[in-house]
Amino acid sequence: MSPKGDGAARPAAPGPQAAVPGIPGTGAPAYPAAADPHPAAPDAQSVSASDTAPTGADAAAPVQGAPVQDRPAASGAGVRLDRRASNEGGGGGDDYTLQAPDPRVAPEPHAAVCVACRAGRVDDDGYCENCGHAQPRERDHMEQERGPVAAVSDRGLRHHRNEDAFAVGTTTLPDGSPVSVAVVCDGVSSATRPDEASLAASRAANASLLDALPRGTHPQQAMHEAILAASEAVNALADEQGVEAREHAPQQNAPACTIVAAVVTAGLLVVGWVGDSRTYWIPVDRSAPAARLTEDDSWAAQMVAAGLMGEAEAYADHRAHAITGWLGADAYELEPHTAAFKPDRPGVVVVCTDGLWNYAESADEMAEAVPADAAERPLHAARVLVGHALDGGGHDNVTVALVPFPAVPQGAGSA
Repeated sequence: MSPKGDGAARPAAPGPQAAVPGIPGTGAPAYPAAADPHPAAPDAQSVSASDTAPTGADAAAPVQGAPVQDRPAASGAGVRLDRRASNEGGGGGDDYTLQAPDPRVAPEPHAAVCVACRAGRVDDDGYCENCGHAQPRERDHMEQERGPVAAVSDRGLRHHRNEDAFAVGTTTLPDGSPVSVAVVCDGVSSATRPDEASLAASRAANASLLDALPRGTHPQQAMHEAILAASEAVNALADEQGVEAREHAPQQNAPACTIVAAVVTAGLLVVGWVGDSRTYWIPVDRSAPAARLTEDDSWAAQMVAAGLMGEAEAYADHRAHAITGWLGADAYELEPHTAAFKPDRPGVVVVCTDGLWNYAESADEMAEAVPADAAERPLHAARVLVGHALDGGGHDNVTVALVPFPAVPQGAGSA
């Protein structure tokens, strides 16, 4: 995640979205919540990026909703610590001898076993007591699927931890029609505890949406409230530090993150965001144009909007990805962005962090990277997109959620 801006004025919240073939924007302000004296209580199902992996026989292979604990490390990156130097033991830099475990020491029941030597016990610091190998963290790689929604997050090849987070869920509206929710957050690397900030924000926004939508709150208003709830959750992390901690480290920035989310119903697509995480629209019929549905809160976007630079010049500048909007106690006045669309054809909504769109920035580039069967196989498509970013260099954490948009019912129109 790029650092925060240097205090430049925030760009104005974008107005009505430009007309995009196939996805007209409503351009309307957020709707007030619709009161329901007898709200329905459908079962809301949600999954966040930190759910526990399964145990037992099923834990040996990656499964939906489980962190992938034993993936091969890429050359020069990944989990590959505590290797011997090339001049030690006569072996190469990637070779080292594993000490045999002491047979007199019985492993503790339910103790974690090292993914490298498959014998040693993992200590509280995350290292094997037998071979010293650092173990993958739970959030290094996560995959989850809930109904038609799927998401994948990966630490990437250059960062020591994953500071992205996501949450996905499904529920029903008061009329019984299904609704899908996806929230993606990117921790600000220059802030303290960015991984905690992204996790808190994604969980809070997801919970807020799954609570408001079944009660009849209009999706655009629900999105606005969800972003405010996410902001409060991140602000609370700063409060947890206490006055004494802040006095001892006044130079530290408060926990912060970006947020982007999408709500999909049978005939409506609502997006909301703060920061530079993005949402793209990719139609199933690739002869129709794809579109980017969000505008970055970034230095480059601000320069382009002000007419001070062309897009190519602005994004080539070293300040391009400095964000001018974020969630956090030290943020400027919070201005959640929301927009509503009524696509007239089926497609898939791509919700992602800059760890992905840095390798597929334009709508056309993203459409090219998204598999043609993404609407039918969203989890597979999310894996492909993460792989696309890793193949491109994996310089940042990579997170993407895919939400298929259903075909418009016959005669529904797109007004």
